[in-house]
Amino acid sequence: MGELKKRITENSIDYILVGDYYIPDLKLPEENRPIGYFGRLHRDYLKQEHSARYTALLLTCKLWTYLADLNEQAEKRLDIILEQMRTAEGVTEELKAKNQWEWIRMDKKRLERLCV
Repeated sequence: MGELKKRITENSIDYILVGDYYIPDLKLPEENRPIGYFGRLHRDYLKQEHSARYTALLLTCKLWTYLADLNEQAEKRLDIILEQMRTAEGVTEELKAKNQWEWIRMDKKRLERLCV
């Protein structure tokens, strides 16, 4: 019998030689983006209310990417809504320059109204 190759490819799957056996050389996709606040909320929602979808995303290694995308979309939407609220309430950069603490206090109140 001949020498076994260290790596082979069959049916577009790479195999690596371990001892006398070929084992699939599987790699998980790397996702480095954080899932953030809204991603964590949605993950908990999926676990409780849509467990089949949660499991499908988890098993296909798409959950983290899905949650990171969702978090980015939610944060962008939140920024747009906050800017619209500032405009409607007459909060300007002038107020921010004159009284930063008041501007921060008002911004925190707006954020509380949105995220509660």
